[in-house]
Amino acid sequence: MLYTEDQALVWEYDHEVLRIEPWGENSLRVRASKDELRDDAWALLTPEEASSDASVIIAADGKSAHIVNGKIRADVESSGRITFTNDKGKVLLRETEKTYQLKTGGRDIIPIPGRSDYAVTLRLESNPNEKLYGMGQYQQSILNLKGCRLELTHCNSQTSVPFLLSSAGYGMLWHNPAIGEASFNTNVSIWSAPSTKQLDYWITAGDTPAEIEEAYANATGKVPMMPEFGLGFWQCKLRYRNQEELLSVAREYVARKLPISVIVIDFFHWTNQGDWKFDEKYWPDPEGMVRELQALGIELMVSVWPTVQTESENYEEMVEKGYLIRSDRGVRTQFRFLGENEIFDATNPKGRKYLWSKIKQNYYDKGIRLFWLDEAEPEFTVYDHDIYRYHAGPALQVGNWYPSQYSRTFYEGMGGEGQENVINLVRSAWAGSQRYGALAWSGDIASTFEVLGRQVRAGLNMAIAGIPWWTTDIGGFHGGNPDDPKFQECIVRWFQYGTFCPVMRLHGDRSPYREPDTGLPGGGLWGSGADNEVWSYGEEAYEIFAEHMQLRERLRPYITNLMTAAHEKGTPPMRPLFYDFPQDSAAWEIEDQYMFGPDLLVAPILQADQRSRSVYLPAGAQWREAYSGEEFAGGQWVQADAPLAHIPLFVKDGAELPIVVKEE
Repeated sequence: MLYTEDQALVWEYDHEVLRIEPWGENSLRVRASKDELRDDAWALLTPEEASSDASVIIAADGKSAHIVNGKIRADVESSGRITFTNDKGKVLLRETEKTYQLKTGGRDIIPIPGRSDYAVTLRLESNPNEKLYGMGQYQQSILNLKGCRLELTHCNSQTSVPFLLSSAGYGMLWHNPAIGEASFNTNVSIWSAPSTKQLDYWITAGDTPAEIEEAYANATGKVPMMPEFGLGFWQCKLRYRNQEELLSVAREYVARKLPISVIVIDFFHWTNQGDWKFDEKYWPDPEGMVRELQALGIELMVSVWPTVQTESENYEEMVEKGYLIRSDRGVRTQFRFLGENEIFDATNPKGRKYLWSKIKQNYYDKGIRLFWLDEAEPEFTVYDHDIYRYHAGPALQVGNWYPSQYSRTFYEGMGGEGQENVINLVRSAWAGSQRYGALAWSGDIASTFEVLGRQVRAGLNMAIAGIPWWTTDIGGFHGGNPDDPKFQECIVRWFQYGTFCPVMRLHGDRSPYREPDTGLPGGGLWGSGADNEVWSYGEEAYEIFAEHMQLRERLRPYITNLMTAAHEKGTPPMRPLFYDFPQDSAAWEIEDQYMFGPDLLVAPILQADQRSRSVYLPAGAQWREAYSGEEFAGGQWVQADAPLAHIPLFVKDGAELPIVVKEE
């Protein structure tokens, strides 16, 4: 049966109900279930007024119908099969056909015996020539995801944000936080969730990647405006062990006249996990520390974990009130690291308010306005999702929602204090995280050239997935000896790349490792990596670092404009070449270059001992090599010099960017 209901097209057959409705300009939301449809607002905001002119037409014989909303149309056959086309009649997506012989069709909603959930599968005919981007952050040297199988789950350095942008002219959000899988095969694309309540996805059509990306941002929310301190250089290491050590580093940056915006206190500055407060033995005067840093023009960021140790002063109360993730079987311990830990349940609204009350009392009221939300997947020692249960439901059904709600905890808490332009560093994200001020970073990655190359692709796919604030640990996290010439070259190239990321942040657990300075509990439980300041890597590296820190400062007005576009339109500051040059087919093939805003093409150096590289300059623009000043027409490959002092940068159409300081 096909009928209309409140501008929606509805199909029903044998307990299954399918609903397709306008959800923003040129966009549709599709839901199907064998129970009543749910209005879960996992990532999507309410539909905008722009949808009010959508129309539904049912054929005279009642055997087919279609819904049109701007540039997108969905046709539904009597069998329930859906075909999506754009306003030019081009097929964008079509469910696979259910035949007498093969039995399976485009949708499976299979009840799980004895339970109220379903195993859901969506199968779509594949366009073998399309290119696919987005989906979040996966540690692989692949930008175009066509042919890839992806886990829809988070873990350290892997972030699932299930939005896909196609070169065929559509974007699609799998609006389901269940643990699952996506496979973009040559013959068929498959989305699946083994335990969920309904099929739910959102699709939009557009003539350009920018139009598609902006529609997605309108549907799921945009980042706040980046605060001024976020634009500069962030100093971090594992880890500053006490207050005086951190302040001495901050003073040294200022004494050297090096521009620095943020300095970071990492983990185990606390007593027990879940106390959420400074260990007074090592951090005796947080208010005084904040005052001195502010006088130096430096913002302080403090690491917060969601783990709650059984010895924590808050543990019993959080158990009693149900503010911790539950384990349905086995022991309650969910994370083992310097103690037995359970994890704060960010899906519980009362739990979010409880955690913020502790953060406010012990950090915010002491002047701290910037937080590092580590372990935000959250990190389980064992990723057996069928064991864990949140306030919002079983982890199998809602687990991927956690990081957005963790960011929400701090966003709403800080907003309640009147703070605007909230930004917090977070190790994982999901669709919609951006509207809670989430700055994602790529996790605890290795310190090698190979891994640097993976981050370039990961960052670009995160941008397309709708997370415009993204960064890496400059130099990688695991390893790297500051005295090793090979690593010095690697971190120089990483630093140069990091200069043209949305946030420029130095971090890492360097070797040789320092032993703990005490054997005492709290802040003495963990040691510190080797030095990781810009003067730690020798004179040649230091000069390059210092120049790029100054370059970042000179680019602040330009970067401010990029952040304004992200805030107002959802435009990612860093994006693949095809975003700005969709008509150039070659631009869709480039995976190791990107645009940093509309006027600057960045070509990172991703191999040791490389002193030049081939660079593709997209058609439709004139290009100037930033250091030599040489001019090139677009639509060609050029061989660009890459001395250790800098990476290739090309400026578009005569734009005035202060890459090089002009001599008077």
